[in-house]
Amino acid sequence: MADFDPEGALAAAARGDQHAWESIVQAYSGLVWAIARGYQLSAADAADVFQGTWLRLVEHLGDIRDAARLGGWLASVARREALALLRQASRSLPVDDLDRVGGGVEDTGAAVDTRLLRAEEHREVWQAFGRLSAQCQRLLRIVFADPPPRYEEISAALDMPVGSIGPTRARCLASLNAQLNQVTAE
Repeated sequence: MADFDPEGALAAAARGDQHAWESIVQAYSGLVWAIARGYQLSAADAADVFQGTWLRLVEHLGDIRDAARLGGWLASVARREALALLRQASRSLPVDDLDRVGGGVEDTGAAVDTRLLRAEEHREVWQAFGRLSAQCQRLLRIVFADPPPRYEEISAALDMPVGSIGPTRARCLASLNAQLNQVTAE
């Protein structure tokens, strides 16, 4: 996103420039998707949040006054969309679907035993991840989105002060590491 100009892209997209719209989506889709998945929605529900967020942007293309804060605006909208979906469904956040999120192991031509060990490691990581607090899970999903969001965007997505993000991230990673060390010690 280093050469991405949110102000120019927003203005061009508001005029109907499809290329500008695509550049906005490309620049921020990782952030929006990470927020949606951070609420541990099913793939279909996360896709609804993703689409709903972009629909809100289309509806408000001409209303955004500070283009430099577009990522934060999108993060806030995605968070509100996810929470609205959860309220509408009147359900609690599921944690049993973590295997669907990260269970795949790509075929690299490695020997079967190597692939099985790698699959077991992935399973252990996702199980340890599932034992983290919901706040840690959301934060880590967003922090490691591709492309990585700015702290202002993370702050808007999680309604967390910017100064708390780094220390909270460190505590969450330490907790994940402790969970993994506990698994290997058993």
